[in-house]
Amino acid sequence: MNELDYKSFYDKVGKTNGWDFSKLKVTLEGALWDFNEEIKKKSKTSDILLDIGTGGGENVLTIASSFLFLVGIDLSKGMIETAQTNLKKSCMSNVRFSQMSSDKLEFPAEFFDIVTCRHAPFSSIEIAKVLKKGGYFLTQQVGEEDKLNIKRAFNRGQLIEKNGGLLARYVRELKESGFSEIQHYEYDATDYYQRPEDLIFLLKHTPTIPNFGEGNHDFEILNDFIENNQTEKGIRTNSKRFLIIAKK
Repeated sequence: MNELDYKSFYDKVGKTNGWDFSKLKVTLEGALWDFNEEIKKKSKTSDILLDIGTGGGENVLTIASSFLFLVGIDLSKGMIETAQTNLKKSCMSNVRFSQMSSDKLEFPAEFFDIVTCRHAPFSSIEIAKVLKKGGYFLTQQVGEEDKLNIKRAFNRGQLIEKNGGLLARYVRELKESGFSEIQHYEYDATDYYQRPEDLIFLLKHTPTIPNFGEGNHDFEILNDFIENNQTEKGIRTNSKRFLIIAKK
């Protein structure tokens, strides 16, 4: 999916389903890092942070108290509306959310101490413009082989292409944009979804399986998948993630 496709998808789903992932019952085994903790390691309480693809803001709101000020942007109007609602509930005074494209960051040059991006597209050139010299960019992205057994069951799926291609492209683009210190890490962990409705929630709220539920046989395929992957811990699949930490 390109950025406009993502916007269309998330606007549509956000209006019909909402974005409360907090009730999702899923356990993760084998993750090698926690993205929020990695952000904190590279930041100070006096820092100003930009979060690209902030979604409903749930993640950044949990770490807002660790920063002087935090700005979250997302291309989707529906996502930002949800983020604004979550902000009111949180009572945080140092956070702002705005609808904006990651391809055109409308901020002063070298304004941010740290920039983050979780599971969303970004422009290395734009990040380099708004990040201070010596500042850090951290991104966690979904690898091509994420939810691989689900994609194979449906014979379609998000990023079902050569493994490692996205990571290599992002690293190359960051180097070309002037980032001098770039580290990257990967893990392939195991997800256990506790209930069928948790897995359905995932498939309806993310582009893992394009147009899930619109095909005549999608739920037949899903039922077979659940039967074949049911374990004592839950319905088994995988989470493929990579982390990039780049210093300007």
